[in-house]
Amino acid sequence: MEDNIAQSIRGINIAEYNYPLPSERIAWYPADKRDGSKLLISTPDAISQSRFSNIDNFLPDNTLLVFNETRVVQARMVFHKSSGARIEIFCLEPLHPVTEVQTAFAQHSPVIWKCLVGNSRRWKSGPLETTIPVNGKEITVTAIRTAQHDGHSEVEFHWDDEQIIFANVMEQIGATPLPPYIQREAEENDKDRYQTVYARNNGSVAAPTAGLHFTDEILEQLKKKGVRQEKVTLHVGAGTFKPVSSETIGSHEMHTEQVMISRTTIEAIKNANNRTIIPVGTTTARTLESLFWYGAKLHLGVTDSQYLQVEQWDPYNKAFNKVSTEESLHAVLKMMKAHKMDYLKGETSLLIAPGYKWHFADALITNFHQPKSTLLLLVSSFIGERWKSAYDYALKNDFRFLSFGDSCLFFPK
Repeated sequence: MEDNIAQSIRGINIAEYNYPLPSERIAWYPADKRDGSKLLISTPDAISQSRFSNIDNFLPDNTLLVFNETRVVQARMVFHKSSGARIEIFCLEPLHPVTEVQTAFAQHSPVIWKCLVGNSRRWKSGPLETTIPVNGKEITVTAIRTAQHDGHSEVEFHWDDEQIIFANVMEQIGATPLPPYIQREAEENDKDRYQTVYARNNGSVAAPTAGLHFTDEILEQLKKKGVRQEKVTLHVGAGTFKPVSSETIGSHEMHTEQVMISRTTIEAIKNANNRTIIPVGTTTARTLESLFWYGAKLHLGVTDSQYLQVEQWDPYNKAFNKVSTEESLHAVLKMMKAHKMDYLKGETSLLIAPGYKWHFADALITNFHQPKSTLLLLVSSFIGERWKSAYDYALKNDFRFLSFGDSCLFFPK
């Protein structure tokens, strides 16, 4: 049974989360240096600015930073028909022989993926082929559209070398999947700059952009200060850019993304004691919060699955809200220990909007988000109406917006 907060959230009018964003304020390129971006600091009392390179000055000594170590894959593949027509295939998620993202990249030929197809009308039938160098030799990659649905296609890829895995193919043939609001072709430098320095697990088609500002030097500096660092994985899907087209949020369907969290990270969060927990980015925040709701369902006996699964409206179920953070994490760790699991895997479509009760964030590092987006709703749920003054300040003080833009450090209401 949903509570009154759920009904209130379903009625949120997305038009109330709009703001003017001139196109010239959208960053098409990253700052010259990763940590050279601006940093907006918003507390309940004041808004100020600095450089991201100074972020250690604004974090408490006992902070626990949590990062998303997903790695952006080169998901935009370009083929040409014999006629010369350019066909772009954007890989969204694996369908066969496995559906788990990370495992899918280790597969040998053939594989089938859910894809978006650019210039689709020119690809009526037949295979597409291209030849690429992999590990010092030429291989031929073939794409065959096996099914066409409303909004996406199923594409089978196969290649003529049994030793090569799909990750190698994608790395060679693909281009960086820049967001749709960056209206330029991907460049070689994007492979590095649209990727965090700590990226590890292949699977995202969009970067967890709050982490793009960190450098190895800053991470080391934070360690010396006593800031603990933990990692989770949420593979960012193209759905992160899906606009809210409905008038109210209750009619919006959240996209589903795959997550992975180690037992050691869960234990570190459970034993954080008086540490200030700060997720780096909305993807990390959604992962940690999804962990809570999964644990709540375990604690209540609603599920006994070893696979984390959190639905859009789970947080607004009255029964789930009776569970404490301690009870939730205890239930997760008890289950993992019983099944000798080092990693918890699953998927989430969690919606965080104003009225949401947070569990694992004492502050939030994030970038500036699109108008009328679910990510802006998430920010508003954390700092309330103060998001308007923060964004107004950023617009008046020449901050750069969206994926390659500047950063924020928000302390809650």
